[in-house]
Amino acid sequence: MPTVRIEHAVCSPNVKYVRWKVHEDWVTQLNYYDSIQVIISASIHEPTALVIGCTTGTTNVEQKMKEIRAVKKDGKVKKWHQASLGLPQRRAEGDQTVFRVRKGVKTFSFCKRNNLLLTGGMDRVIRIWNPYVPGKPTGMLKSHLAPVFYLHISAEEKRIFSMSTDNTIKIWDLENHNCLFTACPKATGIQGELTACHYLSNIKVLCVATDSVSLLHLRMRARPEPHLVVSHKEPVVCCRYNKTFGHVVSCSKGSVIKVWDFETGMFLSEFIAAHGNAEITCLTFDSSGRRLITGGRDGCLRIWNYNSGHCLKTLTQDEKHNEVCDCTYVEVFQNKYIIAVGWDRRINMYFDSPHDFRHFWKPQPHWPDDLIRGHKDDILCVAQCPPSLLATSSYDGEIIIWNMISGHIYCKLNIPVPTLCSEDSEDRSVSHLIFLKTRAAKFESAAASLISNGPQGSVIFWSLFGGAQLLASFIPSRGKSQISSIVVTTIDTCAYVADHQGYVYTYDIKDYALEGPEKEPPKNVKIWRAHVNAVTCLELMEKEKVLLSSSIDCTVRLWSMDGEYIGTFGQSELWDVFTSASWKHPMVPYEILMDPQSMPVQILAEDVSTLQINYVEKDKIIQEKSSTKPEQALGISILEDRSTDLEIDKEIHMQAPQQTRLPQERNKNSKKPFNPGWPNAYHTLKCHEVASIPSIGRKPDLSIIGTEEKSN
Repeated sequence: MPTVRIEHAVCSPNVKYVRWKVHEDWVTQLNYYDSIQVIISASIHEPTALVIGCTTGTTNVEQKMKEIRAVKKDGKVKKWHQASLGLPQRRAEGDQTVFRVRKGVKTFSFCKRNNLLLTGGMDRVIRIWNPYVPGKPTGMLKSHLAPVFYLHISAEEKRIFSMSTDNTIKIWDLENHNCLFTACPKATGIQGELTACHYLSNIKVLCVATDSVSLLHLRMRARPEPHLVVSHKEPVVCCRYNKTFGHVVSCSKGSVIKVWDFETGMFLSEFIAAHGNAEITCLTFDSSGRRLITGGRDGCLRIWNYNSGHCLKTLTQDEKHNEVCDCTYVEVFQNKYIIAVGWDRRINMYFDSPHDFRHFWKPQPHWPDDLIRGHKDDILCVAQCPPSLLATSSYDGEIIIWNMISGHIYCKLNIPVPTLCSEDSEDRSVSHLIFLKTRAAKFESAAASLISNGPQGSVIFWSLFGGAQLLASFIPSRGKSQISSIVVTTIDTCAYVADHQGYVYTYDIKDYALEGPEKEPPKNVKIWRAHVNAVTCLELMEKEKVLLSSSIDCTVRLWSMDGEYIGTFGQSELWDVFTSASWKHPMVPYEILMDPQSMPVQILAEDVSTLQINYVEKDKIIQEKSSTKPEQALGISILEDRSTDLEIDKEIHMQAPQQTRLPQERNKNSKKPFNPGWPNAYHTLKCHEVASIPSIGRKPDLSIIGTEEKSN
């Protein structure tokens, strides 16, 4: 490549050279904007953190005269730009706009369409400016935990993209300045020192350069259709049932907490910004059910009177505010504790004292075993088994069983490496644990006492006594989708398992893994799809015989223990949970009915197996259509758009031997019987009269059902 030094370039008559002295420290970013013909430069020098300046010579007459005198004083006739090569000049105040920012500016972004200027730097704050008003920012975005490295305004998507030096990516709404999405390094897989970042708006890809180059594709979530029912505007991260008051409490990623009436599904109350701009990650209740405890990405736990939305206590960590992943409320010998785990890789225990009136609580001293032999990676889950067992699991696949009384480690369990495929060898995380409490209380050495999820969508049964070992492992999901939640009945006879595809699987585990290892999975009792996206939480209410589920598809739903659809919290029609006539069953949610993944496996397999044949035959059909007369071609197009069922059947049967069935015709109903290998469910349907249920929140009067109508 040819090299041209700046000293040689300025001597060219076609080059106009201007040199300014702008900052007193290193220039961190420099951009030229032709639309407004200015140069914007940034520096970590606070008084000149960001400068918007002209690209031409000075417009100040007095300064221009001084420069002319300086040239004549040398006795040589030089061009002004050549004379300024050795001595940089300062712009006049009218030729530049200076922004003073605390700790300087490391990166900036400018958008002419919205007349916005963004700055970010070492103080981790993104400031929003009017480029013509340098005195005070019009807004501030506070969420990053490390210096801001990159900013970009996407006017088309109305989004702001930001990235910090800890490789955390955030997406903000350009209009209301809410944080819409956060991707941590563990989620994106970006590792190493951040060196460069660039957003390609035409293909909606964020390019990140560290030790390697990563391409992150932006996928916009479609807005819910008007006829679809949602419980929250953002993905629901957790939900719980409060049996004391008969309420269902749900939390969303937008830090919004909503309270619902369990019996009718009626919306009762909500409060927003529970953890400020940080997302809520977990929730639980105290033993009385009168207080709600939430954990968030800000590293804090908060205790609420959720009926009034008043924060009673704030539980903070000693050092950095690492994200809280899970929390639980336990009682040990009349002592009550709140236990939280997360990215600090420690077990934080807060003593719940009714006589402590301080607003901020600090955790108890860590166990010595936790400091020396504890987890080496982020802790994702915690589960407790009375009276003294505690289980925690981490991102690296390690499960530790603790004795809560002594604080010592009882045993360690590790996800076996041979069960992993090479493509999933990096993901060994265990994000859900649950004790089989009836077995653990008896200290049965041969029986499985703990259930966990595992890699490749597996469910693992562990023996804890008499030598900790793996007794059984099976994969419920058809697509090996990751298991996201597991609940069991009180007497450990039935397990409900949910995955990232929205399916719920019911298993009979009454006699499973009782006497040693099992090679076969337990008996599958029921399968149904509860959501179109990942299930984030399951909760079983055995007394009411219902199952509560939440998902990142923004819904919280209620089901019977047999998978019958009761309703979605937020729907206009109220239900009576104790009256099956008021349920949505046998209807299913509209989005589940229309989703292609809800189709049976056999139908999907048949479509895939004939895909290549159909493509070849479709080309032949298109060629035949092109060779027909215009009148015939017109008739065929009308037949495809407005054909009846009989005409479709006739066409399908005529083309069946040649395998020329069109994809459009495969999706239409056919009267040809299909035998998938199991009895047809529609053969067993019975018709019943449905009672008229009032639309208001009162329980329906069922006394009229079954009585004869009396005349006046």
